[in-house]
Amino acid sequence: MNDSIARKIKELRGQIGHPIIDADGHLVEFIPAVRDRLTEEGGESLASDFDTFFSADQLARTLDVAARRSLGLHRLSWWAFPTETRDRATALLPRLLMERLPELGIDYAIIYPTFGLMVPHIDDADLRAVTCRAFNRYYADCCSGLSERLTPAALVPMHTPEEACRALDHSISTLGFKAAVFAGLVARPLPGQNEARAARWIDSFGPDAPFAYDPVWQRCLELNVAPTFHSSAMGWGSRTSLTNYVFNHLGNFATGGEATCRSIFLAGVANRFPDLRFAFLEGGIGWALNLYSDLIGHYEKRGGVNIQQFNPNRTDAAELTALFEKYASPAVISRIDELKEGLRIMSDPLESPEGLDEFEQSGARSSADIQSVFERQFFFGCEADDPMTPIAFDDVTAPGGARLPALFSSDIGHWDVPDMSGVVLEAWESVESGRLTEADFQRFTFQNAVELYAGNNASFFEGTAVEPAARAIACGRR
Repeated sequence: MNDSIARKIKELRGQIGHPIIDADGHLVEFIPAVRDRLTEEGGESLASDFDTFFSADQLARTLDVAARRSLGLHRLSWWAFPTETRDRATALLPRLLMERLPELGIDYAIIYPTFGLMVPHIDDADLRAVTCRAFNRYYADCCSGLSERLTPAALVPMHTPEEACRALDHSISTLGFKAAVFAGLVARPLPGQNEARAARWIDSFGPDAPFAYDPVWQRCLELNVAPTFHSSAMGWGSRTSLTNYVFNHLGNFATGGEATCRSIFLAGVANRFPDLRFAFLEGGIGWALNLYSDLIGHYEKRGGVNIQQFNPNRTDAAELTALFEKYASPAVISRIDELKEGLRIMSDPLESPEGLDEFEQSGARSSADIQSVFERQFFFGCEADDPMTPIAFDDVTAPGGARLPALFSSDIGHWDVPDMSGVVLEAWESVESGRLTEADFQRFTFQNAVELYAGNNASFFEGTAVEPAARAIACGRR
């Protein structure tokens, strides 16, 4: 770090008077050491399958376009890490990261997986479970003794509720984690297409999920864990380029986070578990404000009793016929005897009464209910250089004057941050430009993270470098 940056960080920290929490830094795993733990957990046979999984990018380079497309092998990340030697080592070595955090201007960090984020999506159930355990053991070992300034997030696969609960119990109760990252999406085979990797539908645990996931959310409450999601949408929808990673990467975390957030809201999870906080990481705030505003708009027109304004039975058939007879063209008049049937498309009065209120499962009975969930229970990770972050604190644009809880999420360790030393200063630039106030910056870099993690676990920050300041915040008061 050069002297100029070090001086600016010192001046900033002297000015703001509150800690800075990184809600989403990253640990880059040293795969040979992870493999050792996997061999201990599952034996050499599963370790060999693990090798195959992590050589998929090498395999893809040997296949032609048709084979890659049939296997669903889209272009993955490449040259994904900063190359300045000290930063490269810092991403790999949590002890070095802990030593450098004060230098970077960060007091405490929750560090998330890198390669591990792919592991909960392994198709083979045995390999998936053992690999998640191996990665979690690796994180626990690497971060042992570093709890004053950082904590790792454990991997939780979500193919079934039972699998998720087993992973939660092992990581929290046995390994001692206090943060966890859940698979926000499961790519499930279409009927009759079990062998075709490219033929999948995306289950984000919404109203039509094939499994009831309430036991998972209940276990989170019992274990004092805030469910966080770091879901990628690469490989589905339009993000399936075989040759262009940037094409696949653009907007992918926003799309993945939006799918899970939309599902959790409309499936009523937030309503049934009002004490749980949820975080959707690295996608920024733009998608969240759009989803929030769109939900309000849909509710006000189609939620609850509002849907009745579109009930076809409200239309006066005699008056409508008279208007057709007066104004319709000859081609329409010639078929006026089919008027009732012709208007039935997308306006059938025989729709099932049980399915008319599509907000019923969500528990929302007003726009204010939607706003409450988005302001109190949902949190959104924003990178330091994201120019959209200030709109989270704009109480003029969003319906109801909502201010959504944005989280300072550095993404250190990945290519998004070519120089770790500048990450806090990048976040501060929005204050210097007048787009954030210092009070907004305090919420962004400190208070919102406390309300997320301590909101589900009052002792989350005990024994950490930020404990006194975190204790002073009344969690969940919004």
